[in-house]
Amino acid sequence: MELYERLEELDAGKAEMRASRILHGLGFTPAMQRKKLKDFSGGWRMRVALARPTNHLDLDACVWLEELKTFKRILVLVSHSQDFLNGVCTNIIHMHKEKLKYSTGNYDQYVKTQLELEENPMKRFHWEQDQIAHMKNYIARFGHGSAKLARQAQSKEKTLQKMMASGLMERVVSGKTLSFYFPPCGKILPPVIMVQNVSFKYTKDGPCIYNNLEFGIDLDTRVALVGPNGAGKSTLLKLLTGELLPTDGMIRKHSHVKIGHYHQHLQEQLDLDLSPLEYMMKCYPEIKEKEEMRKIIGPIWNLSDGQKCRACLAWLAWQNPHMLFLDKPTNHLDIETIDALTDAINEFEGGMMLVSHDFRLIQQVAQEIWVCEKQTITKWPGDILAYKEHLKPKLVDEEKRTPPKKLNK
Repeated sequence: MELYERLEELDAGKAEMRASRILHGLGFTPAMQRKKLKDFSGGWRMRVALARPTNHLDLDACVWLEELKTFKRILVLVSHSQDFLNGVCTNIIHMHKEKLKYSTGNYDQYVKTQLELEENPMKRFHWEQDQIAHMKNYIARFGHGSAKLARQAQSKEKTLQKMMASGLMERVVSGKTLSFYFPPCGKILPPVIMVQNVSFKYTKDGPCIYNNLEFGIDLDTRVALVGPNGAGKSTLLKLLTGELLPTDGMIRKHSHVKIGHYHQHLQEQLDLDLSPLEYMMKCYPEIKEKEEMRKIIGPIWNLSDGQKCRACLAWLAWQNPHMLFLDKPTNHLDIETIDALTDAINEFEGGMMLVSHDFRLIQQVAQEIWVCEKQTITKWPGDILAYKEHLKPKLVDEEKRTPPKKLNK
């Protein structure tokens, strides 16, 4: 009876319908919901698991997932997407120096609160340091002078000792900051890359991914490619680099252009037995590293996924490319590294094409939004936040109006 009561409480009779509705929101058609997991790619499997929600989800699914904000029970999540944290979270727990600090509000409110909390202690720290420096200077100058000045110096020395004994304010250390940059690439005359009447299929009898594409990109191009998983965003970058060849049409590239292509499988090329420094020196023997202490860096196999990504970005930067093709560069990166990458992209002299599920990164670095869908590419008339608003009724309201029918057993 306890089990029956629990099943009734959970509304178990509608469990399959609810599961179907959730999968529908994540982009699974009724036919796909019947397939076995082993027949899906890693990205689609991650949609099912949602173990790390935003790492492998496209923008459509990220927007749908933000509906977690309506979840009526306790939700604990780990994410490095500031936009997602702002849309869902009502409280932030910050792990720092083996302690947990709890604050209310979304991520932006947390950052604002932290700055305010750091401001007063830093003022107190600088005031104390100024007082200490002044007293030490006075003691050193007049400690052996006239009787009157010597007494004043002794008084200041006692005051200094009391300050030291009662404990001084420690310097407030902000979270770790990273510095990252792409070296100057120089100028090359346009057109840098021309795409002329390009169509593409993976197999002769397979579906057409792109049909009759026509566009050009130069060193001032700052484009984010958006669209659902499977629309061909990564495929387009591979076509532009030459990793894939068009089925029809032609892609013309400037004879001197250097392309830096970051993709999610780049880590596989790392030599796991070397340290990041040794790997860089192996790839670029012209680098002369003189800092002996850098040799203590551990081997690459001992690094986290985020640290391996940073090693790949460093390797990419030293290629000194004219064009950056970045395919999901923020996967596994923490917020501080994403901010550093954002600054580096904005300071980069060359062109950039970006595939990302991070709305905040796109908003900060992209000047144009190109939508990859239905075998073609169209320029979105607004910014990425307008595109996000466009997705919401499509993925949320539509689902509420017409929930999918229960699948047959």
